[in-house]
Amino acid sequence: MRERTIASHFARAALGGARRLGFDYSGLLLQLGISPELLDEPRARIAPEQFTRLIQGLWLALDDEYLGFGNAPGKPGTFAMMCHASIHCRNLEKALQRGLLFYSLFPDAPRLTLNREDEWVRLSLDDSPLWDPDHFLTESLLVIWHRLGSWLIGQRIRLEQASFSYPRPDHGAEYDLLFPCPMVFGTERSSLLFHSRYLPMPLLQDERTLKHFLERSPADLLSRPDDGDSLSSRLRRLLSRDAARWPDLEAVAADLHISPQTLRRHLREEATSFQELKDQLRRDIAIYHLGRAELSLQQIAEQLGFSEPSAFHRAFKKWTGLTPGAYRAQEQ
Repeated sequence: MRERTIASHFARAALGGARRLGFDYSGLLLQLGISPELLDEPRARIAPEQFTRLIQGLWLALDDEYLGFGNAPGKPGTFAMMCHASIHCRNLEKALQRGLLFYSLFPDAPRLTLNREDEWVRLSLDDSPLWDPDHFLTESLLVIWHRLGSWLIGQRIRLEQASFSYPRPDHGAEYDLLFPCPMVFGTERSSLLFHSRYLPMPLLQDERTLKHFLERSPADLLSRPDDGDSLSSRLRRLLSRDAARWPDLEAVAADLHISPQTLRRHLREEATSFQELKDQLRRDIAIYHLGRAELSLQQIAEQLGFSEPSAFHRAFKKWTGLTPGAYRAQEQ
């Protein structure tokens, strides 16, 4: 229940290729319990598992792992075969090179390259030929390759920079969850920069763990926002340990061994605040429970620290554009 929810923008963007192809996805949304009204609300969020199932459902329905955004369809199973081809490599560098070589065998596949820049490594994507107005495929490919590499070596690859070949999009605030690092927009190519020390690391995965990994991937990789190393992420993890008690800022600062003033300043530098982080966590916990029938609206309100259900109703509508009751009705 502590997982970050997914902005409705990404679900709308994921459906863009299907719309382009004239595919009627209303039945798929009904099957997944995702209402069109929910997707039309800009502030709405959906649960990570719903987003995973949406991506998987679109792959199967469109018979295309690129979801209609590429120059040609990518047959379902292509990603899995690439993983099988790479899993036996002795280190991350060999695995990434083999994976990119595998995709280069398909002339219409998006072009990714891996280049050394002194002590750094840049994974670049040529996204100029893609039909990708919302940049969904660009975002997805960069996220998938980063998280696949991290999974292969059993540790998160720290990103030093993320660059994008387009201006900062309207949903740019969500990029902190996808690319927890400094970002640059309007560059020649979209790319990720990380330290070369990861390349010689041995793979810690094998055919057995790959089988389990592929049951939900790469869709699952997209639906798990990267908590990263930022103070905001550390604070969220600290708050989520005991969400029912909701410690105040002074108590959290003491736990982090810094002054409240320093905590406020660092959060301002990350363009957020203690209250905003607390509200985001409350929102995500509420959405988790509203998608299930175990707790009443009053019980959810109490668990989130609201003294009155009406206060919870007002706050939730402010966060998502919908009342808790309307949200639960659309999730059923």
